[in-house]
Amino acid sequence: MATLAKIAKDIKLAVAQKNKTPKLQCRHRNRCWRCGRPRGFLRKYGVCRLCFRQLALNGEIPGVVKASW
Repeated sequence: MATLAKIAKDIKLAVAQKNKTPKLQCRHRNRCWRCGRPRGFLRKYGVCRLCFRQLALNGEIPGVVKASW
């Protein structure tokens, strides 16, 4: 059977966790709009490197052509 002190401590912890705010308000992770991948993100196009390659090969990104030299 829990003591009154234990119950009060649990309530105090619950209230403290409920009011907790994030350390940084500006935490934002850039993600690809097609697949949601967080890594390999190209800001200019808003997609990851994998989706960028697929879209570029299909000709869906204007002005992007496959390099050849």
